[in-house]
Amino acid sequence: MNENLFASFIAPTILGLPAAVLIILFPPLLIPTSKYLINNRLITTQQWLIKLTSKQMMTMHNTKGRTWSLMLVSLIIFIATTNLLGLLPHSFTPTAQLSMNLAMAIPLWAGAVIMGFRSKIKNALAHFLPQGTPTPLIPMLVIIETISLLIQPMALAVRLTANITAGHLLMHLIGSATLAMSTINLPSTLSIFTILILLTILEIAVALIQAYIFTLLVSLYLHDNT
Repeated sequence: MNENLFASFIAPTILGLPAAVLIILFPPLLIPTSKYLINNRLITTQQWLIKLTSKQMMTMHNTKGRTWSLMLVSLIIFIATTNLLGLLPHSFTPTAQLSMNLAMAIPLWAGAVIMGFRSKIKNALAHFLPQGTPTPLIPMLVIIETISLLIQPMALAVRLTANITAGHLLMHLIGSATLAMSTINLPSTLSIFTILILLTILEIAVALIQAYIFTLLVSLYLHDNT
């Protein structure tokens, strides 16, 4: 079976039309909702997790920063469900595409930075020059801090893309090794298959952790500018 190692990261098409948009819209349909006054255990657990996550991210924010709470909670749910979607067989992981991650990171980062320059321009400009900087180093530090500010959305997107891509490639390689060893040595196949199961559990944890880290970093950028 001569399958390309990166074939799972190619955007799928249906009758020649891109299906990535439909796949991105699919995970929200899996989130259960309730129209009853008394919720069941699943809905109650879901609401408890959302409340716990939002409380942890919003505690450090002021009133203006807490207006982003709905957006940040929606962001972490979207990234987590999209990451988990990619673990299903014959599926596609949108968050393994750098273009999509940049499309999420750049507007959120830009919104936080613009808010900082509008409401706290002195504090925003103060980040470019730490207090007590020697005079000869001022031009160099301003350039370094500017580059550091501009590279933040790229760091967000690359971190998420690299972690998701690396995990999926490792699962693909170990799965191929399991299939190849199944006709050669059964004990070795069982050992490799056990490693594959453990790696799958690890990837589920990574999918949730990376969603939390991405959202937490956006929240920290927002905190620095509000």
